[in-house]
Amino acid sequence: MPGPVIQLPGLAIVGGGPAGLMAAEVARAAGIEVDLYEAKGSVGRKFLIAGKGGLNLTHAEPMPGFARRYGVRGTEVAAWLADFGADELRQWARGLGVETYVGSSDRVFPLDRKAAPLLRGWVRRLKEQGVRFHVLHRWEGWDADGHLRFSTPEDEVLVRAPATVLATGGGSWPQLGSDGAWVDAVAAAGIDVAPLVPSNCGFDIGWSQHFANRHAGAPLKPVIAHWQDPDGSWRSLQGECVVTTTGIEGSLVYALSVPLRDAISRDGHAILHLDLVPGRDLERLRSDLAKPRKGRSLSEHLRRQAGVDGVKASLLREVLDAQAIADMDLVAATLKRLALVLRRPRPMAEAISTGGGVRLEALDQGLMATARPGVFCAGEMLDWEAPTGGYLLTACFASGLRAGRAAARWLQAGRD
Repeated sequence: MPGPVIQLPGLAIVGGGPAGLMAAEVARAAGIEVDLYEAKGSVGRKFLIAGKGGLNLTHAEPMPGFARRYGVRGTEVAAWLADFGADELRQWARGLGVETYVGSSDRVFPLDRKAAPLLRGWVRRLKEQGVRFHVLHRWEGWDADGHLRFSTPEDEVLVRAPATVLATGGGSWPQLGSDGAWVDAVAAAGIDVAPLVPSNCGFDIGWSQHFANRHAGAPLKPVIAHWQDPDGSWRSLQGECVVTTTGIEGSLVYALSVPLRDAISRDGHAILHLDLVPGRDLERLRSDLAKPRKGRSLSEHLRRQAGVDGVKASLLREVLDAQAIADMDLVAATLKRLALVLRRPRPMAEAISTGGGVRLEALDQGLMATARPGVFCAGEMLDWEAPTGGYLLTACFASGLRAGRAAARWLQAGRD
């Protein structure tokens, strides 16, 4: 049974990721009392995992290109970034004693590439500023009287707060707290929510068992991906990807995950074409492969004349039968435009991030729910998505700042 209702003097924040922590920081700076609730035993767990291989904090791409990375939500996110973009994020990190640098791909990292020192310094500063942290408090929605409901290891806790910022994350990496369990509660409160979908994810193809057993984990690099937009125009991008047991993943695939996922939703499948030999045009490749084999095996001929071996050679055999692979003109054309049929995205729990969430149309400019005044939303639980490369984190910080500032103004206006 729940105990007495806890009456907060100021702002309740649900979620201890970058958006929630930033909302806490700016609200507290405005003089608002802040209580932050986190389902796990510590805050920032997904932030730490994101920085495990080197914390990609933001990106040095200038505007307006930076905002275009957010696709159909570029205009809305650009407004957040005008208040707190990549430069402001780097200055903020410097204020915590963390210097950053721009890498060769224009990605921005801390000098030591680590997430933990930044997070520790941030949490320490927030506590010194008076933010109260409540861990192992899992939000379960609102009760009939509008109290925030939290389950804890001991009991249910009811909290009444004059204002709330929800920053509960999307639906990826549920073991770190972002499990999407908030969707039903938020939707039941009359706030419009788009279904959560995987983003920055891999895809299932359905390899033969032989190919999967032999090549799962093998990189495909470099390759050029070609895909078709809904309007019929072709687009291309060079990069690297990785064969998995069930299909394909990796940075190149993640960058294309939105159009590929949407094509599957629309058509039941998506076609991804790979150029496995980007250094040679089709005519040269045909000429090279037309040279006499002189008794060499097909595998050796492909290696010598086209530089194709290992997983690329096996991939060719995966899509061409024995008769077709004897036709060198067809082999050349396939190597330049190998078609993969993507059947489905990998499950959301495996994705780096998610699309869908609280629709921005359900919020005002300060990210307050029009159906529930005093409730603000921020971070990945909002209906936007972006590629990896620092864009995800930057928008989480920026939306948290916007929601936290708006919540502080809303509370202050209520006091006047």
